[in-house]
Amino acid sequence: MTGASGFVGSFLVEHALAAGAEVWAAVRPTSSRRYLTDGRIRFVELDLGDEATLRRQIEAHVGAEGPWTACIHVAGVTKCLHEYDFFRVNTEGTLRLARTLQETGALRGRFVFVSSLSVMGPVREKPVAGAPGRRYAPITDADEPRPDTAYGRSKLEAENGLALVHGLDYVILRPTGVYGPRDKDYYLMALSVKRHIDTAAGLRPQELTFVYVRDLADAALLAISHGQKGAAYFLTDGGVYGSSTFTRLLQQAMGVKGLVRICVPLWMLRAVCHVAGTLAAARGRTSTLNADKYHIMKQRNWQCDTTPARNELGWQPAYDLERGVAETVAWYKQERWL
Repeated sequence: MTGASGFVGSFLVEHALAAGAEVWAAVRPTSSRRYLTDGRIRFVELDLGDEATLRRQIEAHVGAEGPWTACIHVAGVTKCLHEYDFFRVNTEGTLRLARTLQETGALRGRFVFVSSLSVMGPVREKPVAGAPGRRYAPITDADEPRPDTAYGRSKLEAENGLALVHGLDYVILRPTGVYGPRDKDYYLMALSVKRHIDTAAGLRPQELTFVYVRDLADAALLAISHGQKGAAYFLTDGGVYGSSTFTRLLQQAMGVKGLVRICVPLWMLRAVCHVAGTLAAARGRTSTLNADKYHIMKQRNWQCDTTPARNELGWQPAYDLERGVAETVAWYKQERWL
């Protein structure tokens, strides 16, 4: 499992160990192992940024341990200082790993690529008639991807490139917004709620979707032996939520009384993201608010059809948003993040 030290990757490691698998956590020398303390975990260092080094590392592993029976590739970046870094890591790193595994005979089974719903972009945002309580129609496999972020484009290029890796048995997962314990992005929303502030992007309603990190981990493990070769599966918990639902559930779980709701017009949000991104770049840092983030926040429709994932992977999410948020907040409190 690549990206094993990260938010999603660390849960994947735990779920695979619980399922009785022998787990190799691919890490860098500088990777934190805070959530990788189980003595059964085996570690391997892989440099996805350099082909010659990666080949040596993988060949050394195969010579000593034999090939892997599956690879779940989670490693990637969601925000970068420069746009080309998205493609350097998310596209080139993914394809370099897949090709090297194939060429060295290091992978006997399936390559599971954790991509993103962001590859689709703002498709199906026209109002749909005859859908009570819903403004938009779900995104489906029949829709043509139109990513409007560098992150989404880099993931889509990686998806397309996997189809060109000779002989590769792969499946793609496209989760919507992933939240849960250890996550720092949605944690910022919890901090805002703690300060009695709820901020919404834009004045038009949004139809949002979420998937709990443990459910994503279950889907990734199922994809090792289920699903069609080359298929891409959307993942959400099955619910469709308004723009204030997540913060309302945070408020409920945290016991916060009263919120001030601020709806920020998109033109203002765009300006804030531009300024924040520019200032951060001038200091050589990345910012949570940036041009990519603006396009993500302005998108109105995040619904998608998860029927193929349920039917072909046999995946059934166990967490609705209320249960997932409650468990997440409990962890934040336990770890004294809140």
